[in-house]
Amino acid sequence: MPTARRPLAILIAALALSALGDLEVLAAEPKSVERARQKQQAEQERTELRRKLDDLKADIANTEQAHGHAADALASSEKAISNANRKLRELAIEQQRTQQQLQALSQDLQQLESAIAQQRKRLETMLREQYRAGQEDRLRLLLSGDNPNRIARELRYLGYVTAEQIKAIEQLQRDIAAVETNKSDAEEARAALDDIAAEQREQKAVLEKEKSKRKALVLKLSDKLSAQRKQAGNLSRDEARLSALVDRLAIVIAQQRKAEEEEARRRARAKEAAAEREKALAEKTRKESKGQSRTATKSAELAKSPERAEQAAPEPPPAPDGSAFAALRGKGKLPVKGELAASFGAKRADGPSWKGIFIKAVEGSEVRAAGPGEVVFADWMRGFGNLMIVDHGGQYLSIYGNNQSLLKRPGDRIKAGEVIATVGNSGGNEHSGLYFELRHQGRAIDPLAWLNR
Repeated sequence: MPTARRPLAILIAALALSALGDLEVLAAEPKSVERARQKQQAEQERTELRRKLDDLKADIANTEQAHGHAADALASSEKAISNANRKLRELAIEQQRTQQQLQALSQDLQQLESAIAQQRKRLETMLREQYRAGQEDRLRLLLSGDNPNRIARELRYLGYVTAEQIKAIEQLQRDIAAVETNKSDAEEARAALDDIAAEQREQKAVLEKEKSKRKALVLKLSDKLSAQRKQAGNLSRDEARLSALVDRLAIVIAQQRKAEEEEARRRARAKEAAAEREKALAEKTRKESKGQSRTATKSAELAKSPERAEQAAPEPPPAPDGSAFAALRGKGKLPVKGELAASFGAKRADGPSWKGIFIKAVEGSEVRAAGPGEVVFADWMRGFGNLMIVDHGGQYLSIYGNNQSLLKRPGDRIKAGEVIATVGNSGGNEHSGLYFELRHQGRAIDPLAWLNR
């Protein structure tokens, strides 16, 4: 039978089937560009908090009486080592997540290709049967002069067949488009993995360089570091510096909490206003007998309104209020496994008593958060090296000093027991281990009385 007389559905099906052999990957924005954009956005979100912390540190430095401390020479390398290790950890997490995504895409592709094969076979069968039956020409059927009832039945049957063909073709086209999207996403994921691997190599090179630099400095300054560690005046200044930091952080935390409360109230008001608008619109709609199109227009306008957009926006997680941390009293665990080398209240040579505890531990051991909270400080500080402070709410703070690496940033919300740092001897400390403090309302409390070892 001549091709020109085949129904339009057959021609559409033929075109759809031929497209199966010509799938091409859609052009997409390089994954590296998307990753860079996401990182830039994350950094912008931290800008305000980082600015406040920089101002706070500068203010403390301006009041510092001691100058030329040997440990200061280590600051740059120890901060760089911490940053490189944190980035490597973040890259490893991102790499694992991307590999899982790529694996899921591969499984989806197999399912799509299987579905397309089945649809193609079904279409071929339908077209072959219709072609053999010779029922493809509706015009000839109408002009045949046959029984009108029979003609009506045949036409209705042909309509059903054509509808089924169109549905099958449309599903086939959707699956073809899904395959193209899948392949594009897979290419992006592979490109992201390549970018991650390249960035990992860069960070490892930086890490090795800074470790070598620090090692050379420690050897050069070892005598001076040892002498300064024993000076009671230095110990007192270190403690005063930390106390000043804690006091000023309390002010920053209070300001931040106040801003978050105001934002929460603003969101609540916007949500309430949106609900009132929606209620009023629904009431008006019920009173309109012929207002379907108008209702659709009004609904679209409502969806675009700031109140509606505010209502749909994800709300930030609640700030810690101290209740979850207070509930851990007597139940918590030490942040790191190791030997207790100094206890709360013990005398430090000729200097002040210990305000916390020192736990000797293997370098690189994981340091875990004493409770849920928010990181409010993560930077290098004289006397404590790479220092992290976590706000648990209710004026509870936990302090982690002398770390090799800080794995969290200011503003990060963390869970109890989550890994936040790794053990080291930064800040000119003689032994590898963790200095750990707990404070409530600015006053140091005994961590061992709080924790269950």
